Amino acid sequence: MSSITLIGTGNMARAIGTLAVAGGNTVEVVGRDQSKADALAGALGNGATAGKWGAVPAGDIVITALLYAGVVPVVAEYGDALAGKVIVDISNPFNATFDGLAHSEQTSIAQEAAKVAPADASVVKAFNTIFRNVLEKGRPNVFLAGDDPRAKARVAAFVESLGLRPLDVGDLKMAHWLEGMGLITMGLAGNGVGHWDFALGVNEFTG
Repeated sequence: MSSITLIGTGNMARAIGTLAVAGGNTVEVVGRDQSKADALAGALGNGATAGKWGAVPAGDIVITALLYAGVVPVVAEYGDALAGKVIVDISNPFNATFDGLAHSEQTSIAQEAAKVAPADASVVKAFNTIFRNVLEKGRPNVFLAGDDPRAKARVAAFVESLGLRPLDVGDLKMAHWLEGMGLITMGLAGNGVGHWDFALGVNEFTG
């Protein structure tokens, strides 16, 4: 099992934290508002703890469960406290009209986070193509992108402990396209599918 730190106290932190403790993982919750971190840790139960903002995270895997604009600044603020950690970015940088990405370059929040993270930390993009309600009640595929195979393997093992299927899409540059897949899910929810109770996945055909 894995030890994880959730930086953030919102709906995705709660959803991932709930699955994590159910899967036997050690969970720490951190938030700028200590009372919210304490409350979420208490709600998760099963030994979940609340850490202190800015301190070295207890988890080997650090999940930035934050809105996209907060991810890079928080990684930079934590600095050397993230040395040796696997940092998982789950954010989607949608523009104001939800029909494009907030950044115009062929980059991603994960790639930008990697630029400010300690040299021995590894950044993995994951979970961004999944709606929170689906994560709470479904068993979707979880797409992963990252440059460090060992870091991706650790995140994949964590994903499997949640009862979900990890799928590696390649190097960290593929995080840009995972963010595009996040846009596709938004487009489908508002058009072809027409609701939020679905997830993108892979069906394999053999023979």
